[in-house]
Amino acid sequence: MIRTLAFALFLIAASPALAQEDYRPPRTPDDHPDFQGVWTNSSITLLERTNPALPLVLDSQQTQQLETGRARENAADAAPSSTTEAPKAGIAIVAGNLFWLDRGSRVAVVNGQSRSSWITDPPNGKLPVSDQGRQRINAILARRGEEGPEGMNPADRCLIGSRGSGGPPMLNNLYNNNYQIVQTADEVVILVEMMHDARIIRMGQAHRPAAVSQWLGDSVGRWDGDTLVVETRGWNRGQGDYEPVFLSEKAVVTERFTRTSPTEMLYTFEVNDPGFYSQPWKGEMIFAASHGRVYEYACHEGNHALGNILNGARIVEEEAKK
Repeated sequence: MIRTLAFALFLIAASPALAQEDYRPPRTPDDHPDFQGVWTNSSITLLERTNPALPLVLDSQQTQQLETGRARENAADAAPSSTTEAPKAGIAIVAGNLFWLDRGSRVAVVNGQSRSSWITDPPNGKLPVSDQGRQRINAILARRGEEGPEGMNPADRCLIGSRGSGGPPMLNNLYNNNYQIVQTADEVVILVEMMHDARIIRMGQAHRPAAVSQWLGDSVGRWDGDTLVVETRGWNRGQGDYEPVFLSEKAVVTERFTRTSPTEMLYTFEVNDPGFYSQPWKGEMIFAASHGRVYEYACHEGNHALGNILNGARIVEEEAKK
């Protein structure tokens, strides 16, 4: 009874507030909206619609079903283990508990609507990958199993955050869904908890030459009233060729950040990339204010895998020479 009541109170406290039409966000010394602080996009809602039978906007029954299912998963995971015996040889060992994950307990509410996916266009909530894009993705994934570090994705190599958390577009992950924003008149910096990525958005500047590519792309910002508009292009190929959002040399991502209440920020994005997709596609997401802090993410601490892979690759090379 006490646990049920506490969980219900938590859901009420975590429930996203509706956008306040007359809300005026706090200002910086140069009289622009102040986005500084820590934000989170943790949610049950993901980029693509996993269940094609669901609409974009969920009714109360569909929302409750998803949130109840997540609560049951968490409760089952927290229950005492049914065995104390070691697993049998040959059985894969995976994460034993969910307590360290941050998968969210609620469906995202955007503009007062419960959403089944971040993608709003196409209407089916799926990435509109073209035939040409699919061929390119298949070739990328075929190389993923190569021996040595070249066969590993950039997140496994601790270069960028996994599952698109660094963006753009910035997507929620299994864990580490926190972002800290630091803002000046000339730059907006978004510190991503996952892999401690730092996006530096240069305000009112021109894009770097096309020959210059970088992790997280080249982001240039401008103000449209109280909305921060960011256009990004020029990704390092290691990131552009990494799922879930593949980005070619032609890709342009446009993001819009708008504070809608003291506790929420509306984040919209549009991906225009004829290299992978048959049409531009769009999405909407809510970032909620967090009272916590962003902790260090030490990816290589105690990680022996990559070192062992490198040692193995060097041994294979020496044997080939002999």
